[in-house]
Parts: sequence; C-alpha cells; structure tokens
Amino acid sequence: MAIDYQSLAVKGVQALSPYQPGKPIDELARELGLNPAEIVKLASNENPLGPSDTALAAVREALPELCLYPDGNGFDLKQALAARFDVGMDQITLGNGSNDVLEVIARCFADRDSEVIFSQYAFAVYPLVTQAIGARGVSVPAKEWGHDLDAMAAAVNDCTRLIFVANPNNPTGTVHEAGAIEAFLEKIPAHVLVVLDEAYCEYLQGDQYPDGVELLSRFPNLIVCRTFSKAWGLAALRVGYAICSPAIADILNRVRQPFNVDTLALAAATAVLDDEDYLERSRAVNAAGLQQLEQAFDRLGLGYIPSAGNFVAVDVGERAQEIYQSLLAHGVIVRPVAGYGMPDHLRVSVGLPEENARFIEALEQSLKSAGQGAAGV
Repeated sequence: MAIDYQSLAVKGVQALSPYQPGKPIDELARELGLNPAEIVKLASNENPLGPSDTALAAVREALPELCLYPDGNGFDLKQALAARFDVGMDQITLGNGSNDVLEVIARCFADRDSEVIFSQYAFAVYPLVTQAIGARGVSVPAKEWGHDLDAMAAAVNDCTRLIFVANPNNPTGTVHEAGAIEAFLEKIPAHVLVVLDEAYCEYLQGDQYPDGVELLSRFPNLIVCRTFSKAWGLAALRVGYAICSPAIADILNRVRQPFNVDTLALAAATAVLDDEDYLERSRAVNAAGLQQLEQAFDRLGLGYIPSAGNFVAVDVGERAQEIYQSLLAHGVIVRPVAGYGMPDHLRVSVGLPEENARFIEALEQSLKSAGQGAAGV
C-alpha cells in the first residue's frame, strides 16, 4: 500500500513551497545550449568583484585541515567580530549563512501558539520559517514598497513573539533611517523579540542610517543579523551571524547545530574583516552600478524602486515573465519576484559595468520583442 508521506509531515511543512533561488549559470547553459562563460548572472545579489585576495589566501592556508572538524565555537571569527563591533564574544551566534540564524531564532522563540510579524514584500525566509515551525505569520501591508513600521508595531498582541525587520529590505531595496528604527523599537514590548536583518547594511553610507549593533544596549530584546554573503563576497561559503544580549545568544547557541560553519568559511570570514580596501571597492562598484541601472531605466521609461542594497526592482509591466524568459535567451539571468507579490517587477543585482551594460542591451531588445518599448511600458 502506498503511503502518503506528505500527510505525515507536520502541518506547517505540508503547505510549504520550496524557496526558489536565482537560476544557476550552469543550469541555464544546459537548458538553452549557451556558453557558461558568456552568461551574465544578476539574480542573487552576489558581489560582482569576486572574493577578496585576503579571503582566498586564508582558504588556501586552511585547506590542509579539511580532514578535521571545524572549530564548533568559531573562536577566531567571534573574536574578530567582537573586536570590530565592541561586543562580547558571548553575544555572538554564528550560522551557515544568515538564513540559518533566522531559522534558529524562530525555532527558539516561536511555536504553534505564537504569532510572528513581518512586512509584505519582505524577505521570503521570514514567512517560510514561521510556517515551518507552525507559528502564525502576520504579514503587515507595505507602505511605498517598504515596511510600515507604525502598522507593524500596532499589530503586536499577546501572542506576538517575534518581529522580522529587514533594513535594507530584499527584494524592494527600501530602507528606514535611524530615527524611524529607534522610534519603532521603543513601541515594542520587552518580551517581544525584534530581529533586525541587516544583510545589506555594509552598502549604507551616512550617519542617517541605523547601526543595529549600537542599539543593543538600549533594546535588550533586539537581535541583529548580518552576513558575509553580500558586500564581503563570500556567498558560497555561507557565513552569517547574530549579535544580541548574552542571555538571548545563550538560547540561540543551545539550538544552533554544532559545526554549522565550516573551516574554510571561518578562515575566510575572519580574514576578510580586516580587508577594508575590498569593502570600499565593493561599495564604490555598487554605487556606480546602481546609478548606471537607474539611468537606463529612466531612459527606457521604466519605473523602479530606489534601492539601498546591491540590487534594484524594476517595473517592466504585466509581461514581466515573458521579458524574464527573453533575457534568459540573451544569456542574462535576473530574478522574477512574482512570488513576493510583485508580478510586474524583476529584481536586478548590480554587476560590473560591462555586465550591467549587457543586461541593459538585452532588456531593450526584450522590451521591443514584447511589444512594449519605452513608450509602451
């Protein structure tokens, strides 16, 4: 007798759809018979500079240790993070990417009797982990594509245990300034944990933007999550971390899987934290790339959401899926975001100048073939 294994899964998991990452270069090459070397991938918000020489050197030095388990406590990386942010090592939780940390937080502090608040158009992992653990997700309608912080604070009730706030937000690129974040935190009861997801914070420049770590002393219910996958250029190695109060970190580290960050990742992340030149180049390339893309969208008459990240969501109209497929045929991978409730938008990661130019050329051709053109969008 055949067994319906889906019915055996917990209810939250039964209704889940797998997270859809950006299409890999090799997959597109296989599907369309394209040369992988000629494909431009602007789909996953990766650093177009590639990894820093400092990180590569650290990985090479660590290779002889592949037969050994990694340091389960990540001592060297925690020490480097503690020194950089002036926090205690007992305030840090390491993860296999920041997604891992987000899931650990949800598993520690929410259950079937809990509510978890996040914004419409926010990062897909928030509702995913909420549903997986059986908690009730509360999606608060966005305001101008970004978090409506006042409405999110008003949604808190006796069942609320967690609030996820992405700043900047993926996939919209919207951001709140320091005053707005602080005013929001002041409204949240002390027993409700706020997860401030700052995966793209390194791209923010200027005193008007919040530094979540600096807010920890005032808001003990705050958890700040960051990653090495974006500006630091280590997406393949999967290193993320949370900084919070020692009491909360103690709980997170009870659930965190042992050896969840591997030896090469620990070595590269520890080394790259000292590579300020690489970080500044990443910021400069990103700022120039955003300007290049936005100028092209203006010229083509396309609306877009101004972004504080290393990507931009552009409105290409109701034929977005057709244009996405046309871009693939041109060897350019971007990210459709219909799954976020944004069917008319495509999210485009910032690439090197020549990669951005290749995308812009392919976009123009795709718009024309879709019968839109600048005037028809």
